[in-house]
Amino acid sequence: MENIVFSKVIPAGKRIYYLDVRQTRRGDMFLTLTESKKIIENSESNVFRFEKQKLFLYQEDFNKFMEGLDETISFIRKKERDKYTSSL
Repeated sequence: MENIVFSKVIPAGKRIYYLDVRQTRRGDMFLTLTESKKIIENSESNVFRFEKQKLFLYQEDFNKFMEGLDETISFIRKKERDKYTSSL
């Protein structure tokens, strides 16, 4: 059983992201990233459900994950800048 020691909710259009810092009984902390997306099953009767995806990120992987995330975001931003400047 783990306890949530910090939580951040990020509303983003049709999705909601949850960043939860959890602590194990041994005192180890890790991050749970959850994406919750509203899925409409029947628009006429307004029936919907939420689909959730979870990712667990452990402390020993934080640096590698952040390096990879930074590199990936930089790549996307550069491509978007290049696309914008080439269309001028």
